[in-house]
Amino acid sequence: MSRFRSLWQASLNATKKALTWNVENWIPPTESYIFNFNSKEELKKWHLYSDSEYGGMSSASLEITDVGNGLSGTGIFSGNLSLDLHEGSGWNISRGGFCGMRSKKFDGFIDLEPYDTIALKVKGDGRSYISTIYTENWVNSPAQQEDNSWQAFVFVPKGNWYITKIPLARYLPTWRGNVIDAEIEMNPSRIVGMSLSVNSGGGFPGAMTGPGDFKLEIDWIKALRTQ
Repeated sequence: MSRFRSLWQASLNATKKALTWNVENWIPPTESYIFNFNSKEELKKWHLYSDSEYGGMSSASLEITDVGNGLSGTGIFSGNLSLDLHEGSGWNISRGGFCGMRSKKFDGFIDLEPYDTIALKVKGDGRSYISTIYTENWVNSPAQQEDNSWQAFVFVPKGNWYITKIPLARYLPTWRGNVIDAEIEMNPSRIVGMSLSVNSGGGFPGAMTGPGDFKLEIDWIKALRTQ
C-alpha cells in the first residue's frame, strides 16, 4: 500500500471512529447525587434559618455524626420549635415554630431535566418535614429577588433509616409557604437550591406536631430517573 493510500485509510478510520457513538453515552445515569452529608465540608454548603430571625424563639443546628474509624458520618438537623416570641420584638409574625436548612446558591444551575424523582435517605422523628426546590425566578415579576419555590411534604417514621422518594410532579409552587393556585410547571433545568424545613403544625395525618424538639438525620439527597 502506498504512503498516500495508508494516510488516506488512517484518516478514513479516524473519521469513522469519530462518527461512531454508543446510545448509552447519550442517556443520563439513572441516579445522580445532589448532596452528601458525610463531612463537615459538605455541611458548609448549607445555612440555617428559623423564626428567631423574626422575633421567634425556635432554634436549629446542623452537625455531623462522629462515627470514627475513618467511616463517613451523616448530617443531623435538629433543634427546638417554639411558639414563643421575644419580649419587645418589633416583628409581627403570623406563624412561629419553624426552622430550616437551605443550601447556598449553586455556582450556576443544577439540571434535573433528565430525572423525575428526588430521593432522600433519612432517619426521622415522626414529624413531617418540607422538601423545597428553588428555581430561577420566572414566575414572579422580575422586580422580585426571591427564587421560585416548589414544596412537598416528607414524612419519615421514627427510629429507622428510610429512602423516601418524591416525584418532581408532587412539588407544588408556593409563595412564602402558601400554595399558588395556578397551573404552573417547574423548570427542572434551572435549579438554584434546595432546603429542608420543619414547622410545628401541618403535614401528614398522624405525624407528630406541636412545639418541642425535632431531629432529622440525613445521609444523602439524589435525583432519580425511574421511567
